[in-house]
Amino acid sequence: MTPAEEPTGPKSLLAQRFRGFLPVVVDLESGGFNSRTDALLEISAVILDMDENGVLFPEATHSFHLEPFEGANVEQSALDFIGIDLESPDRDAWPEEIALPELFRKIRSAVKKHSCTRAIVVAHNAHFDLGFINAAVDRCGIKRNPFHPFSCFDTATLAGLAYGQTVLAKACQVAGIEFDNSSAHSAEYDAEKTAELFCGIVNKWQELGGWPLPAASESPSEP
Repeated sequence: MTPAEEPTGPKSLLAQRFRGFLPVVVDLESGGFNSRTDALLEISAVILDMDENGVLFPEATHSFHLEPFEGANVEQSALDFIGIDLESPDRDAWPEEIALPELFRKIRSAVKKHSCTRAIVVAHNAHFDLGFINAAVDRCGIKRNPFHPFSCFDTATLAGLAYGQTVLAKACQVAGIEFDNSSAHSAEYDAEKTAELFCGIVNKWQELGGWPLPAASESPSEP
């Protein structure tokens, strides 16, 4: 963060809930499993918010189709699995070095709004997504990555604890969240469903008394 972006106001409930971190739900589609060699083809981020009762909810979704970086590997099996046609005139893909700073600008704005210290990736099998983000940041020479470089919240783990399921579609089914398998493997759809799942788990934990709301007279603790 630059000095102008340093949080100056009182921490929001959202910042207090996650030790100063802003959870941002991310999903991406790639041309393979190797974050250093395989193309990043889609990325979607759902920024969360929290109401005055401490209820977490999805606030805004930002999505980009991405052009494979120069020299990127793209496995045909990956394209077949996720259903991406790289030659489609309707794909409207952006270069990484343009799309990622734009996405990060929106995330930094939300970080500042909540007086958080930085964002943290929430994803299903989160280290996979975080690895691709970090590789793209290095590749593009981006200096202002809003995300924590190695910490993340993994909804596969959380869903295994809360619902006994680690597959996104099955976890959503048990949680009572509608899931259309024909729409899966779109970064935007999967990110939004992951956001619903994460918010549901966090809110249920609060209902059970796991995170009592801070008293109005209490000053927020430092992260």
